[in-house]
Amino acid sequence: MNLLPRIILFIYLLAFSAHAAKQPNLVLILADDLGWADLSCYGNDLHETPHLDKLAKQGVRFTDAYAASPVCTPTRVAILTGKHPARLHMTIWRESAHNRGNRKLLQPICVDSLPVKHLTLAEILKEAGYFNAHYGKWHVGRAESYPQAHGFHLNVGGTLWGAPQTFWYPYNGDSYFRDWRYVPDLEPGSEGDYLTDRLTDKALAMMEQQVKAQRPFYLNLWYHTVHTPIEGKPELVERYSKKVKPDSIRKNPHYAAMVHSLDENVGRVLAKLDQLGIAEDTLVVFTSDNGGFVNTCRLNKGLQVANNSPLRNGKGSCYEGGVRVPLIVRGPGVAKGKTSAEPVYACDLYPTLLRAAGLGDKAKEGVDGVDFTPVLRDPKAELPREALYFHYPHYYLTTTPVSAMRKGDWKLLEYFEDGRVELFNLKKDIGEKTDLSSVRPEVSNALSAELRAWRLEVGALLPEPNPARLPKKK
Repeated sequence: MNLLPRIILFIYLLAFSAHAAKQPNLVLILADDLGWADLSCYGNDLHETPHLDKLAKQGVRFTDAYAASPVCTPTRVAILTGKHPARLHMTIWRESAHNRGNRKLLQPICVDSLPVKHLTLAEILKEAGYFNAHYGKWHVGRAESYPQAHGFHLNVGGTLWGAPQTFWYPYNGDSYFRDWRYVPDLEPGSEGDYLTDRLTDKALAMMEQQVKAQRPFYLNLWYHTVHTPIEGKPELVERYSKKVKPDSIRKNPHYAAMVHSLDENVGRVLAKLDQLGIAEDTLVVFTSDNGGFVNTCRLNKGLQVANNSPLRNGKGSCYEGGVRVPLIVRGPGVAKGKTSAEPVYACDLYPTLLRAAGLGDKAKEGVDGVDFTPVLRDPKAELPREALYFHYPHYYLTTTPVSAMRKGDWKLLEYFEDGRVELFNLKKDIGEKTDLSSVRPEVSNALSAELRAWRLEVGALLPEPNPARLPKKK
């Protein structure tokens, strides 16, 4: 009996089985305060982002992707847990979680650190054999809630603080905040080191180590870029200063320089994946934690930082400019060179990344995110979801306390100070210029009822009237 054909078949099946069971590496790159219109592949006419543009051509670019909140921390906890920030009672960053303010409404007292009782994406991946490494901004809570407490083997740079004092080594400057706004574990360093570059240096070294160890990795690369302080490299600032024209919509060369450095470093990560021979086995996700910051920065001589046009407003606001963000995904099983208009948001990354790792059954009940793998395979696919919700019961430079929702093409905002609602048709009015609440009251009333029911379902915290601001009785 000739056993050779059977032996060959056995070896082939063994190799095929090993390949099928191979766990993909996961790379999640999160920019800080990067607006929807900040990349050239999203229509920006000033910023040069060739590496992210190339990534978009190699995967799926989402036109209707959203952060879970118009500010940083809530979106970050949504990514980690798959739960809406309103459900977690984490709708504001740590430093302001217990600040009720003294405006017309008192802001709710929120949870300031992500409790360890919540099962995170990293914890599930850790159990499955992944090496989990976090680099950059964390801002999810105090020391007891640092990355190591939530499933990460390695934490470089992640602290309770939301931004460095400066992007230049040693990153904490020389002001009152120097002992708070530190970025640890980037030593040794030297004068002239730029934070975005150094975080990438560390991340690339980790990737090499894990490939040698033949272990799948989850890289959580959460850049501080492009958060304030707006400090670009001088040579890039000069380059973009020459590009700005009197009639340019976007006029901040310092911000453009930071976006340029962000793109360069994403390019370095992608090049390393190619060099290590693991690009085909790695899912890469690039997105932002909220919309672009549309106010000014003192370092830039009063220049507006970002311009989210054609979207309205920016960070802090529940208008599209505050919550709509870029999202690009490339990897195994992902369509190439496609664009999807299916609405997705930050909570969805949790079940989607777990599915990519072969752990889709690990997404527990109570998760608000929806696995959007079907859209990655077929960008025209639709998800089984009725609406997206946003809840920001706080004050910011761009807003008063507000809740919002998107259902189909309709977008509703409800403001808590006076109870007014605004209704927009995003398909016809992406800039949210025409309020249709009085023209289509039946739509406005129906969505308002759904929004209020959702707040009750998740137990959302609400602002309260400020007794000190109530009209005095005569």
